[in-house]
Amino acid sequence: MYTEYTNLPDSARIWIYQSNREFSQQEIAIISEKAIDFINTWTRHGDDIKGSFTIKYNHFLVLAVDESYTNVSGCSIDSSVRFIKQIEDEFKVDLMNKMNISFKIKNTINIVKLPDFQRYVKEGKVDATTIVFNNMVDSKGALENSWEISASESWHQRFLQ
Repeated sequence: MYTEYTNLPDSARIWIYQSNREFSQQEIAIISEKAIDFINTWTRHGDDIKGSFTIKYNHFLVLAVDESYTNVSGCSIDSSVRFIKQIEDEFKVDLMNKMNISFKIKNTINIVKLPDFQRYVKEGKVDATTIVFNNMVDSKGALENSWEISASESWHQRFLQ
């Protein structure tokens, strides 16, 4: 059961999928339509899931579930992963690669492979103050409040000199 993202509580569980490239406005419109269709059929053992999505910075597809309404289970999570894989296939994007690192430089979103991120640190293009995206946050509230943080405050700090 689809609901507007803004109507979900801060405790809503989320999954962040970052694209290895920026989505076009046309792609966002199509992905949004497909996400609404998926969420409207998303269930847990036959029970509707109250869910939503948002697309941040034209790079990040976020699925969200209000678990105070219905908890998700392994099967419902598996169906969401199948949905994400369908998006990957249709739009020729990589949404599931956890070895891609995302960060901002001068309000530009950069998504690079881990070795490239490490090289950027060595070259001084990335430092402790660089804003990184902590895609490990797991709630809407955390997404809104602690997803974008300085590299020195995140797990990325291990790569800083």
